[in-house]
Amino acid sequence: MTDAKPTVLFVCVHNAGRSQMAAGYLQALAGDRVEVLSAGSEPKDRINPVAVEAMAEEGIDIAGRTPQVLTVDAVRESDVVITMGCGDACPIFPGKRYEDWELDDPAGQDIEAVRSIRDEIRARIEQLIADIAPAAQSA
Repeated sequence: MTDAKPTVLFVCVHNAGRSQMAAGYLQALAGDRVEVLSAGSEPKDRINPVAVEAMAEEGIDIAGRTPQVLTVDAVRESDVVITMGCGDACPIFPGKRYEDWELDDPAGQDIEAVRSIRDEIRARIEQLIADIAPAAQSA
């Protein structure tokens, strides 16, 4: 990574659960050190209400977000592209960091199951931040 602020794109099929939770965590935990995008290959019309509830328990509000369609431009603009079950729908550009996070889809699941997915996402986000945007060390 360069000294410029990295851009991270989270992609899942519906952009209504996993990718929205990941984007919410990255924004909350990394602040302005990272630019955050999320999109879906087949976006739903609204965020999964159980995902909203699970994130609210963590003090992160994703209720006002709207699922977005995945575009080639979003991938092109990003330094890191993290897919979550969208398979081959995501275009590949050389020189980008790609990760595929195998996570259960929260669609149709109860709050207990979604909490487990949320917690796994948080752990992965914390590792991602350590890799791409560690906190500035005081001299």
